[in-house]
Parts: sequence; structure tokens; C-alpha cells
Amino acid sequence: MPQIAGIGETALYVADVVRAAKFYEEVLGFRRVAEDDRYCALRVVSGQVLILFRKGGTPDPVATPGGMIPPHNGEGQLHLAFTIPPAEWDAWQERLHSRRIAVESEVNWGPGLRSLYFRDPDGHLIELATPGLWGSE
Repeated sequence: MPQIAGIGETALYVADVVRAAKFYEEVLGFRRVAEDDRYCALRVVSGQVLILFRKGGTPDPVATPGGMIPPHNGEGQLHLAFTIPPAEWDAWQERLHSRRIAVESEVNWGPGLRSLYFRDPDGHLIELATPGLWGSE
């Protein structure tokens, strides 16, 4: 069977792309790689991109030089998790606290496995988790 190499991009749908992009840049340190009036693509780490689409911004197919991107949209409070090194746990707690971002929950999954949960400006649930939560990484 052919193998998947990873998740290259994932998306959230937001009310205000500029506000959301600023949050992900300033809080999580992501870097913009592309944008227009309906989206902003942010580099998470090499080979991984988070795309912030304006809610309702892609109701029709989008023509590109290489082909057509089908329409898409999303609603509601979604969930994303990012992996952090265990040694940076305290630094991430301080970073969120210094930016007045409320930590909604902390979960201890077992020895060395922990998660921090907080919300972005659109109410999406963001998780910072230590490696190994889902087994071998």
C-alpha cells in the first residue's frame, strides 16, 4: 500500500485573517509564506503549513495556472495540536501567561506526556503537547 509522508497543510476558518495571522505569528512564532484577501499560509515547521481561510471566502472554485481548487469552508470551534519539546513546557506556559492568553486546561496523560489547551481569537481549541502522546513519534 502506498504510504502517506505526513500532513503538509491543514486549515482553520477565521472571521478576520489579519487578526488570526497576527495571533499565530506572535504567540506561536509561525512565519507567513503566502497570503491574499481570503487566506494566509503560515509555516509551522519545514514541510508543514497552517492556512487561515476567511470564513465564507472560498464558496466557488479557485482557478490557478495549474488547475482548479474546489470550493471549501468550515464552521464551528475546531481543534489543532502542536508538539513542543518537554524541556520547553515552562517557557510555553510563561509565553501564554505574558500575552494574557488563558490556559483552559492542562492534562497529564502519563509519565512525560502533557498537554496545554487554550483558544485562538476565533475560539478554536489549540493544544501544545509533548511528544509521544499517540505512541512512537
